Amino acid sequence: MTRLGFILNPVAGIGGKVGLKGSDGADTVASALSLGAKPESALKAQIALTVVRDSGEDVEILTYPGDMGEDLARQCGFDVSVIGTLEPGLTTASDTIHAARDMAEAGVDLLLFAGGDGTARNVMDAVGMSIPVVGIPAGCKIHSAVYAINPRTAGELVVEYVRGKVPTSREAEVMDIDEDLFRRNVLDARLYGYLKVPYKRQLVQNMKSGRGIDEQGSIAAVADYVADTLVADTLYIMGSGSTLRSVMDRLGLANTLLGVDLVYNREVVGSDVTESDILAALEKYGPAKVVVTVIGGQGYVFGRGNQQISGEVLSRVGKDNVMIVASEDKMLSLMGQKLYVDTGSQTVNAMMRGYYRIITGYGRSVVFQMTD
Repeated sequence: MTRLGFILNPVAGIGGKVGLKGSDGADTVASALSLGAKPESALKAQIALTVVRDSGEDVEILTYPGDMGEDLARQCGFDVSVIGTLEPGLTTASDTIHAARDMAEAGVDLLLFAGGDGTARNVMDAVGMSIPVVGIPAGCKIHSAVYAINPRTAGELVVEYVRGKVPTSREAEVMDIDEDLFRRNVLDARLYGYLKVPYKRQLVQNMKSGRGIDEQGSIAAVADYVADTLVADTLYIMGSGSTLRSVMDRLGLANTLLGVDLVYNREVVGSDVTESDILAALEKYGPAKVVVTVIGGQGYVFGRGNQQISGEVLSRVGKDNVMIVASEDKMLSLMGQKLYVDTGSQTVNAMMRGYYRIITGYGRSVVFQMTD
């Protein structure tokens, strides 16, 4: 029997849909809850655990009490051994550190955890490179390379590891950003260390990469193209990132670099909006299009840093009204890979599958397949 450690950060990603750009710290979690945010990390972790359960492999779950793993693991039908204790109330980073350390000391064969970059840092602080780990992406910030491509592939990677079909591991980067600076539109990403991750290229994501100076010309051409093709009386949901900032600059409009903005008839009608803001705007303005870019190095289009453009938003806008823009260099670096969507809704993810024309310049494009 394989002993699988399981840690769930129950508040990971809670700030995403309400536009808080992170979930680190009790104050941020409280603000997210006051804005109506709902915890969703357990739903993503459930997808991974269900894959493991349905594999038929003999796995025992070693976990922490209550909503840090026990409740979900039992719900998924696993034999569960519970260790540690929790104080009443919301869990903290120190709870994650204690849980990971306790599981390593208990001799788990593999540690599976659900969270974001902050959770990965906590796990790294606790176990370093002492045991193999697999991350279920459930946070707002997924810059680290310790995560599977999506919750389903996290489960698949665990199964492959249990079956002895992942003979190699790699030192995967643990990255995180300063959330306070991030909310002021300053991206300050740092490398904090490494975790040992079973590696299978099709199942594990790369560290997020930035763009190089040689991309400027391509991005300028993309911005010109988008500006010249805007349709009147149509709501444009403009995603986050420097490529979309260039588009907004070309339009002469203010931009939230790391948030989502709304444009109607070449005017900003919503800045740094939440999911609920977008849904309300769809009711008010009618036809809409989503304009987003691709995360370099990873290939994610939805579900990484733009959770405001949720499954519900995409289901209302429709797959055919999504425009994806990126520099040629960025797309060349992804050749041989697919693009990814992870909205948290398997129904919407399935709807978004297929081939997309990625705008890489004025009249220039490449075709990529998107999957979940």
